[in-house]
Amino acid sequence: MQLTDTHTHIYYQAGGPELAKQMDRCFENQVGRLFLPNVDSNSIDKVMQTVSAYPDHCYPMLGLHPCSVKEDYRLELETIEKALSQYKVYAIGEIGLDLYWDKTKLKEQIEAFKIQVDWAKDRNLPIVIHCRDAFDELFTVLKDLRDDKLRGIFHCFTGTLEQAKEAIEYGFYLGIGGVVTFKNAGLDKVVEEVSLDHIVLETDSPYLAPAPFRGKENESSYLYHIAEKVADLHQRSIEEIAEITTQNSKNIFGV
Repeated sequence: MQLTDTHTHIYYQAGGPELAKQMDRCFENQVGRLFLPNVDSNSIDKVMQTVSAYPDHCYPMLGLHPCSVKEDYRLELETIEKALSQYKVYAIGEIGLDLYWDKTKLKEQIEAFKIQVDWAKDRNLPIVIHCRDAFDELFTVLKDLRDDKLRGIFHCFTGTLEQAKEAIEYGFYLGIGGVVTFKNAGLDKVVEEVSLDHIVLETDSPYLAPAPFRGKENESSYLYHIAEKVADLHQRSIEEIAEITTQNSKNIFGV
């Protein structure tokens, strides 16, 4: 059995002993494939250090996180675009819209998102979308960008069933993480109704640890508990969940 964490910031541990410890726990829990999204230009080196240390297990993505879209976002994009010519990456991400903390940068977030979607299309890469408190705004943008090259993952999906169906219609998979294990979050009801053909698993480590670790620092080895929950919701074995969602990740990332 092999589980795939399609979204983890495990590279935050690069350069220290904790990285090896967390990776060992991943292997103990059958988590053998990890996809690493950076968040800004400063995180590129740590992503690549981690990939260099675990080239058979870790795969890089590069993008500018919407919460990192500040006044200098064009300079940030220039730096990240240069890195795309230096390294092999498997997606542009994480990118998107986030109106939870700051609604004043929506225009800049949309502009940065569009630029990065163009990068993905030019390179025939998927995108990994971060969307928080901004589904309506994001879908409006996606309508203008929609074509046969637009594809990827709605990372940390926590929307409604209607929003899930819309994302799938646009050609996206749903990244399901620890929130699916939270009581009263409602995501479990959505996941029950979505075919496994449209789902991938993720931790978003070190954030959003699943039950029974909720409130603690998350790590990729905890993906096993997310897979167990999805298996329970779909009344399938965890081995089947691992096989289907890992294959979905291969369909997306090409590796």
